[in-house]
Amino acid sequence: MLELFATSAPLLIGSCLLLGLLIGSFLNVVVHRVPLMLERDWRAQCAELAGLSSSSTPAFNLVTPRSACPACKAPITALQNIPVISWLALKGRCAACGVEISARYPLIELLTGVLSALVAWKFGYGWPMLAALVLTWFLIALAFIDLDTQLLPDSLTLPLVWIGLGLSLFVASKGLAPLPVDPRSSIIGGLAGYLSLWSVYQLFKLVTGKEGMGYGDFKLLAALGTWLGWQMLLPIVLMSALVGAVVGVALMLRFGRERQAPMAFGPYLAAAGWITMMFGHELVDGYLGLFRSAG
Repeated sequence: MLELFATSAPLLIGSCLLLGLLIGSFLNVVVHRVPLMLERDWRAQCAELAGLSSSSTPAFNLVTPRSACPACKAPITALQNIPVISWLALKGRCAACGVEISARYPLIELLTGVLSALVAWKFGYGWPMLAALVLTWFLIALAFIDLDTQLLPDSLTLPLVWIGLGLSLFVASKGLAPLPVDPRSSIIGGLAGYLSLWSVYQLFKLVTGKEGMGYGDFKLLAALGTWLGWQMLLPIVLMSALVGAVVGVALMLRFGRERQAPMAFGPYLAAAGWITMMFGHELVDGYLGLFRSAG
């Protein structure tokens, strides 16, 4: 069976598309529940520091309780939870109470499926493809959590850093380039990724007296550095800053958004990181080629 995946690109891409749809359904749970889990932990810690006895609450994690309609609390059955198809079959409404279900759920599922298929197309069968899939799924979850809450949870960013560092050792022993990178590039990438945005943050705070970004952004760029190497950090930062600036100006012009209103930077870092993972070397080689041609 594995040989079939290795020899048939359409089968591999189609399988990753289906797998991505299923993972996308799980990512919807991650995006919704991780911020709530953080809030519950913070409340429990505050209660403990205040010397208050925290009342026992039902378990709440990525598995428990079972997914249910937020309006009527009716449990969502397996047939009602088929990625994209169930939402279309139910016409975007709860089967029990008829309340509208956000279109973002199938869109995240579809996005995860499409990006997973593109990863399979780009990397082909092998360990680099599996590594790229893992990074893709983490980035999708982090991007949407940051959009909703302007938080990049340590429970996601820090494991991403350690996985990148660990895989770089595995690559060194197995020779599985191009992803992840070698240990030296990974370690320098993690350090440079964190310190670069941290330095910008400190400089901005010194000049303006305000905080320009959150520590989660530093950790996310550090994670991208451990996965993609220090050589890809500059393209990631430039790409994310450019897109963020364009989107920010567009929001101000279209919706009258205030200049001082906070804006999540994580989604732009995540998008730039994914594009760099897929096409970074081609973009850098093409950019350098322009100077060689001019010379």
